[in-house]
Amino acid sequence: IPVIENLFSLTYIRNTGAAFGILAGSDPFFRLPLLIGFSLLAIGFIVMMLRRLPESERGLIIALTFILGGAIGNLVDRVVYGEVIDFLDFYWSRFHWPAFNFADSFITVGVTITFYHLIRSKGEDPFAPVRK
Repeated sequence: IPVIENLFSLTYIRNTGAAFGILAGSDPFFRLPLLIGFSLLAIGFIVMMLRRLPESERGLIIALTFILGGAIGNLVDRVVYGEVIDFLDFYWSRFHWPAFNFADSFITVGVTITFYHLIRSKGEDPFAPVRK
């Protein structure tokens, strides 16, 4: 469904693979447990990082929460449907960016904010214990 001509449409794509369709052609008995397992490991890692952060690191907490929410959203799709439903399609003329969903958007925004925060931290470890 075109929303903005030659720029953005709503579409319906069943992505059986990971980002950009990686592993989409592989055997589902291999792919699905691998992607679900990777999602669970990533979610566990993010939760661990969130628990280590001091409350003063609000920007990083928000960023990691965005990533966590996106990971959980894509995990739910994989568990319920065996694939992720992508529906946001940006393009210019015949050049298309791979379709994605809101969970992917939250992950991207969270990663961008995290990189920005870490670049501006000037070598300080935001996860280091607070010294008194």
